[in-house]
Order: sequence, then C-alpha cells, then structure tokens
Amino acid sequence: MDIKELESGVDPKTHWYYQSKKIPLFSFVKKINRQLGKPLTIIDFGAGSGFFSYELEQFNPELTEKIYLVDIEYSDKELSDTKGQKIEKRREMPDNVESAVVVMMDVLEHIEHDDAVLAHIKSKCLKNCYYFITVPAFLSLWSGHDVYLGHYRRYRIPTLRSLLNKVGFEIGNISYLYGSIFPLVWAVRMLTKNTTSKSSMAPVNPFANSILKAYNSAEMSLGRYNKLFGVTCTAEGKIC
Repeated sequence: MDIKELESGVDPKTHWYYQSKKIPLFSFVKKINRQLGKPLTIIDFGAGSGFFSYELEQFNPELTEKIYLVDIEYSDKELSDTKGQKIEKRREMPDNVESAVVVMMDVLEHIEHDDAVLAHIKSKCLKNCYYFITVPAFLSLWSGHDVYLGHYRRYRIPTLRSLLNKVGFEIGNISYLYGSIFPLVWAVRMLTKNTTSKSSMAPVNPFANSILKAYNSAEMSLGRYNKLFGVTCTAEGKIC
C-alpha cells in the first residue's frame, strides 16, 4: 500500500476500498497454500506500509511461514527491528525463493521500467513461486490522483498480459475489479481531471463505508470473470 495515501487520513483497517481489495489476494494465497500443502513464503514487493501482509498474518497466520516486506524506503532501524521476525522488512528481494507468492499491490505503475523489475523478481525465484498483482486500470481514469502518487501509467488487460508474457510469467487469470463503480469513478475523474494533484482517497462516514464495503466485497467473488472494465486490473499466476 502506498504510504502517501495514508496522508489523507484514510484508515485501511476500516476503509471499504482496502478491506474489499484484500479479498481476492487472500483467496489466491489460500488456493496456493492448499495446492502446495504447506505454509508459504509471502514476498510483499513494494510493500510500503505492509498493510495487506499484516492483515493476512492477522486473519490467516496458518497460511504463511515467512513474510518479507520489500521496499527501498525502509530505514535502517526498520530493518534491524524486524530482522529474524516472521514479518521482516528488507530493501531487496531475498535470493533462492521457493514455495512463495510474490505480492505486488499497486506497485508496477510506480516503476518506469516495469518489465525489468518483473525480470529481476523472476531471477530470484527457484520453484513453486506464484504472483498476485493489482494495478490501476484504464488511461481514461488518469487524474490528479495518479500525478500525486507518481504513476507512470494505467493498465488494461491486453497491456498487462503482454507485459507478463514478455517476462515469462505464466498467466492464470487477468480481470478487472470494481467494475460496477467504474462509471461513477470515470465521471468524477472527468470532472476533476485538471485539478491540483491529490489523492482521491478520503475517509467516509461509517454508514456509507459499511454499505460500500459490503457491496464491493460481494462483487469480489465475481471479479475474476470481469473482462470488460473496472478501476483496478488484477493478474495472478505462476512465476516458476
């Protein structure tokens, strides 16, 4: 999770967007855990605050043996304080990775050469390694939100598929999330396209938040079948 989004006062532990977005990630990790028959290594690449991994550990600790939060912005103190712990912060990918899920939650859009980073990740993986990726979708949604967060691009299914094929990742599924709210988000982005760059994430009153959380969480069960449009593009599959 991008730390800059926390500056708007959003609490990801309650906010509808983050609470619904974790659902397909958790489902994928559970599927790979059953498939391999043992706890997994999670590598949260570009982890930022590490929100999704901390949530995974809190609610499904039995699924994981080790969690690496990988981000170049971590301080020396953060590295030393977590060294040897189940959830450990690093600035670089560990070597010789096996039986792992590499998680990239809204990371690739921040990287100029996304193909080079994925190739680097692949070079660190030995066997039974998988990936789960989310990225912002559709250039038509480009706004001050993207500028504020330092995005290079937004993706569609064909562009994400082409990228994954280029670096040799096996594709299990690619789809869109938040399809039903896409028209509303598109309309808002069109109206605010030329405004000052800032995050579009903001706290929501508890009642509206509970409605949005329930609605979007329910939609996540159908998200993998949505190939038409959405606010987020997601991909999952095998690295090696």
